Amino acid sequence: MNPTLPGAAPLHKYQVVAHHLTAQIRGGVLRAGDKLPSVRVLSREQGLSVSTILQAYYALEAGGLVEVRAQSGYYVRAAGRAAPAQPTPTQPAAHPPAPAAFSEAEDLIAEYSAQMHRPDLLPLSLSGPDPSVLPVARLAEAMRRAQQQLPQAGTRYEPVQGNLLLRQQIARYSLLWGGQLTEHELLTTEGCMAAMSLCLLALTKPGDTLAVESPTYLGVLQLARALGRQVLELPTHPETGVELDALAEHLAAGRVQVCLLTPNFLNPMGSCMPEAHKRRLVQLLERYQVPLIEDDLYGDLHFGAQRPKPCKAFDTTGLVLWCGSVSKTLAPGYRVGWVAPGRYLEQIKRLKLYQQVASPGLTQQAIGYLLATGRYELHLQRLRRFLLDNYRRYARVLEQHFPGAKVSRPQGGFLLWVELPAQVSATALFRRAAQAGISLAPGRMFTLHEQYHNCFRLSYGLPFSEEVEAGLIRLAGLVREAIALAQPPT
Repeated sequence: MNPTLPGAAPLHKYQVVAHHLTAQIRGGVLRAGDKLPSVRVLSREQGLSVSTILQAYYALEAGGLVEVRAQSGYYVRAAGRAAPAQPTPTQPAAHPPAPAAFSEAEDLIAEYSAQMHRPDLLPLSLSGPDPSVLPVARLAEAMRRAQQQLPQAGTRYEPVQGNLLLRQQIARYSLLWGGQLTEHELLTTEGCMAAMSLCLLALTKPGDTLAVESPTYLGVLQLARALGRQVLELPTHPETGVELDALAEHLAAGRVQVCLLTPNFLNPMGSCMPEAHKRRLVQLLERYQVPLIEDDLYGDLHFGAQRPKPCKAFDTTGLVLWCGSVSKTLAPGYRVGWVAPGRYLEQIKRLKLYQQVASPGLTQQAIGYLLATGRYELHLQRLRRFLLDNYRRYARVLEQHFPGAKVSRPQGGFLLWVELPAQVSATALFRRAAQAGISLAPGRMFTLHEQYHNCFRLSYGLPFSEEVEAGLIRLAGLVREAIALAQPPT
């Protein structure tokens, strides 16, 4: 029997497993310190996939009921050691933001950007993989190969659709998430933002409205404003992503011309839409004939055994424009991205021709070579293990030293969303942290409205070390000071 709450949708298989184990822990059948069955043993006993059991264990871990011990397995946590609560689901204003809000956010972004390359700051705001976890030697070898393979050592213009080898390998790689793309359906770009920019220009005109999650990546907000597009921020859950009922209301009212969403591991909140939600989202958009620009930049950085499908996997009418890149997984500086624009291919191709003529061939050939040799997948396996281990270490410090904070529980990516008590200013904390040698990203940057003043984004992409642990503890001290100062006098 699939347990559900009254009126709720049936639980997924992993949730059923987690539900039964939770009942055993709450009922005292499994006690503090008891070891859970290994993933493979439980998989065999339940007749479920290893991926399903892993998801169940991740859910228990995120809920603070179990903990993982290196080289040993999963154990029931000691009583009284519950994990921090998750951040509150967001409820952004439905009306356009006031003009004054724009300048406030832009000033803060400029201040944040000035910090990004300061070597004296501990980069806990890191928005990409740490260079130490990138296969630099492999990339150098791939660049040498690219020069040998391309005509005239890569000095000629590539076709407007982009490097053929790269497009072939992206199409082949899409089979892992159920895609059936061919190289003819893909167009390469200089990073994922360039892909989304082309999509927005092709699909909208000044004054049109795009719907986004809230909070969302600051670059998307700034791009929309620069292009003269209106932004509708949607309520978003820290675990399951955008609230589809709210989106459905706006679609029915004709308020949205395009959606720009990150279903897999949203920056900054880390949410990942369940597969059923993605399917429903695509069906909604097909009903109203509203295209989706899908930012799938973080999809390869999953902690589970299987990559979460993008919405593109459920697209049968060409309404989903799937955008990706290796900027968060392999080579940020190479600026290699792509888009599978569905029915809008010719429009995107024409825009790229007018704006860029062609993309750099050397870096695209190099990335295509790495994908073709299987080295990219080997690198991803190591990177995912590193990030999962890092997440657990960072989360442990936050749990121990940030009392009262609500912390997201991502199942992939490298970003945490931290919500402090309402009276604490994360912007003031951001400035105080910089004085103490720490860089973080204040929540106000990820919205056009007056909200998220008490939130900040924290990256766990930096390898955990004594320096990082000391920095997190130092940041916790600043948070406690801010909470104390915000308390009304007695």
